[in-house]
Amino acid sequence: MSTPTAPRLTVALTFDGDSLSDAVRRGDPPVKLSHGEFGPRVGIPRILELLRRESIPATWFMPGHTLETFPSTTAAILEAGAAAGGHEIGCHGWYHEDFSALSAEEQGAILERCVAKVREVTGAAPRGHRAPYWALGPDTLRLVEDHGFIYDSSLMADDYRLYRVRHGDRHSPTGPTTFGEEGRLAQVPVYWALDDWPFFEPAPATGRDALSAPSRVLEIWSGELHYAYDHAPGGLLTVTMHPECIGRGHRMAMLERFIAEAKALDGVVFDRLDRYVERWLAS
Repeated sequence: MSTPTAPRLTVALTFDGDSLSDAVRRGDPPVKLSHGEFGPRVGIPRILELLRRESIPATWFMPGHTLETFPSTTAAILEAGAAAGGHEIGCHGWYHEDFSALSAEEQGAILERCVAKVREVTGAAPRGHRAPYWALGPDTLRLVEDHGFIYDSSLMADDYRLYRVRHGDRHSPTGPTTFGEEGRLAQVPVYWALDDWPFFEPAPATGRDALSAPSRVLEIWSGELHYAYDHAPGGLLTVTMHPECIGRGHRMAMLERFIAEAKALDGVVFDRLDRYVERWLAS
């Protein structure tokens, strides 16, 4: 029997289903709440239809508040993924909390609550974790590992290759950094330029007026796609998106073009993060 050929490149479409969670926690005004509601109301159905049409399995990092507030949306994600081998649901805080501002005890309680909720809605413990804001405290990833996750997707020390998370790094302004020991947890790298939010969503508090043309984002994402295809055989390209952001019509059209460009490359596949991580851990 011949051995299956490994993909030249795997593309992972990942979605952070923040919805109302962040705005509720901060006590934001109605317009911000309505922006979050666009995700489950409009964005997620559009995304699910595109994924169904293209037979693409995806990974969804869902705050516990979203899972609890929109059970029919969660059910739709699970049902829609069946045609593509199932969508993955991972953890993303409860109210999209900033873990770097919380104690280890508070973080542990949130992780425990989120794991229980994902197990309740899917029937299995989550495999993946993504920190809200990609914000981590010094204890966060050890806590993630201790709560049974096999991977986290919040750091940027690589681009197309997974690596093991270290624990116990020590940094000093007067001497060299001392690196800690690798743990069991795999890291799926992320980066701002492969995230829809910095391009498309304004941030008045910082003076950032994004609202970029989709053509600019497509140029960047396509550039990453082709570079990874040429220079990182067997690698993984991870794109981070938010339904209330990418779900707008002109951005969905851009996502469709990106998918078509990836599919035109011989040896490119789309897959969920957990399945790619499991193969990487077994290799």
